[in-house]
Amino acid sequence: MSDPISFPVLMFGAGAIGTYVGGSLALAGHRVVFIEQPSVAEELVARGLRLDLTVDKRRRIRGVLVVNPASFACVSSLEQALEYGPFGAAIFAMKSFDTAAALEAIRPWAVRMPPVLCLQNGVDNEPAIAAILGADRVIAGTLTGSIGRRAAGDIVLEKARGIGVAAGNPLSVQLTTLLDAAELNAHLYPQAADMKWSKVLMNLPGSATSAIVDMTPGEVFSHPGLYALERRISQEALAVMKVQGVHPVDLPGIPVRALALAARLPAFVARPLLKRVVGGGRGGKMPSFHIDLHAGRKKSEVEYLHGAVVRYGEKFGVPTPVSRVMVETLLALVRGEIPIEEFSRRPEKLIRRVAESQGRA
Repeated sequence: MSDPISFPVLMFGAGAIGTYVGGSLALAGHRVVFIEQPSVAEELVARGLRLDLTVDKRRRIRGVLVVNPASFACVSSLEQALEYGPFGAAIFAMKSFDTAAALEAIRPWAVRMPPVLCLQNGVDNEPAIAAILGADRVIAGTLTGSIGRRAAGDIVLEKARGIGVAAGNPLSVQLTTLLDAAELNAHLYPQAADMKWSKVLMNLPGSATSAIVDMTPGEVFSHPGLYALERRISQEALAVMKVQGVHPVDLPGIPVRALALAARLPAFVARPLLKRVVGGGRGGKMPSFHIDLHAGRKKSEVEYLHGAVVRYGEKFGVPTPVSRVMVETLLALVRGEIPIEEFSRRPEKLIRRVAESQGRA
């Protein structure tokens, strides 16, 4: 591909991931059009994007990179965005709980939509996109870097890892090359299910528990009772993967197969590995479940991660009791059905809730 500007990209979302990926593509010379809320779109058009990527030693940069507003566009509707087309690809970079609204906006314009690379968490987004656009216009993807959001369009890369792209679509190789050339460390994966479920397995440890009990992942893994729950969550996910014939694969910068092995090792052997991988992997920040809950957001991606384990467990007859309690408890906290302080710094209360739920089963 000799002329990168000839590959315009439509980016759904200018949050942390959207700004990182879209901003990197814009810096590489590609035309990027973001779709965001009106207030965010106005702000980004006024002052541009700011990307602090100094942690990525491959880039060999020292200061914050600024993407001038002239180098991208940001609009508040798909109808406006399509005026900048045609596009080579679209990228879904928003939270999974925003997928349904995005697809409703896409439905009237489906015939004009390019293929979609889905970088969202979970395993349910690609089928939902395929139901609107067709399976031939959906490409599964993953992003494993840790990115902090300072403000709209202002991000800091906390852990530089990479992007996974599923093979099988005519555009897969081209997109992998495109993203890699934008210094996003892109890798092609032969099996989409292996890649996406491995990302689920990576996202599970410490995430829901940390949010519920208001403790850091390091504290969670240092607590014997909570650590036992975390092992069972991972074991439930692995059982659900196994019954589907899905295998853990290493993702860019993440030793997923080691995490899977740790779930099967004796607890005292596995704990140091899990503390190091899970604690260090988040770049020193709290999991997104915790951030969303304590920011007062009324939605959580737990439905798309632990919830996926529960749903597919039901489908294939695999018990997932601990994952179910995590989903039900965190959603009750998110919706205000349980006071946020109910389990705060009270791990024994969560452990007891899991035990009591199994007694009722």
